[in-house]
Amino acid sequence: MKLNGIKTLLATAALAVSGSVAFAADYTLTISSWAPPTHGINAKMWPKFVEMVEEATDGKVTAELKLGIAPPPAQMDLIMDGAADASIIFHGYQPGRFVTTKLIELPGYEGSAEAASVAYWRAYDKYLKAADEHRGVKVIALHTHGPAQLHTSSPVTSMDQISGLKVRIPGGVGGDVGTALGATGIQVPAPKVYETLASKAADGVVMPFESRKGFKLTEVAPNVYEMPGGLYRGSFAFIMNEDTFADLPEDIQKALEENVFGEPLSREIGKIWDEIDAIGREATESTEGNAIHEAAAEDMEKFSTIAEDVRAKVIAEVNEAGVDAQAAYDMIKSEMSSN
Repeated sequence: MKLNGIKTLLATAALAVSGSVAFAADYTLTISSWAPPTHGINAKMWPKFVEMVEEATDGKVTAELKLGIAPPPAQMDLIMDGAADASIIFHGYQPGRFVTTKLIELPGYEGSAEAASVAYWRAYDKYLKAADEHRGVKVIALHTHGPAQLHTSSPVTSMDQISGLKVRIPGGVGGDVGTALGATGIQVPAPKVYETLASKAADGVVMPFESRKGFKLTEVAPNVYEMPGGLYRGSFAFIMNEDTFADLPEDIQKALEENVFGEPLSREIGKIWDEIDAIGREATESTEGNAIHEAAAEDMEKFSTIAEDVRAKVIAEVNEAGVDAQAAYDMIKSEMSSN
């Protein structure tokens, strides 16, 4: 039997993410995803999710992936409405809806996406979830991408050259940093980045290294301006329909809560992001005509001042949401340094 409202999906999509026990499962969850089919989110992260779910439930629960149900900004409402059972959301696509999530996006953190994702979940569990910004859905994991860098069609070798450029910026802290750098922000979802650059509607984009491969930036933005530690880190959540979870038997709920949801899944997703960032860097280094321009010491010093200003702004915003922002920020830094 299946949970109410779950639809039969295309066999090819199901095979891409379902494990060997898929057809023996008692419950099949529908996953909605907006990234390209070959992107690490669909090629690696969702399969890891399914693997963990099947293992934790002895094959009683599995999942099927469906692409293109709705654009990225609509995923949370999609899950709330029950049109799918689980999805991934990028918080920056919905300005004003999420504020506390900006804490993990701040520039200046040192460490991997895995370390950041674990720290993020722990800070959420202790501080951030009190703001109830994900009301209407169940948060099952939180994670970040790796440090975001500037990818451009023409070479950028100095931070001063960013001012006046038309740059695709995703929102959240990325938007704050882009404004501080003097860039003209263009907001389009990640799946539209390639055509935005190819049509010359933007001079560049700010994204992590995985996008060199995941969104084919090696073809349309051959230059990378790299700031050590990144310009920001993006914030994501894996979410689930609350009724879907409530309809599962209590023993299955317990197995998922103890072995999959929360820190275990957050850690695994962050680990995968580190892996696909490395793949993106390798793709850049091996593609003729591509170049990585590392920020000079002078630019790093200038950016540290910008980062301090953005950090103060975000901490004030998060405080207004009723969260002890400084304590949460300090916890994230501490956790990242120990992971």
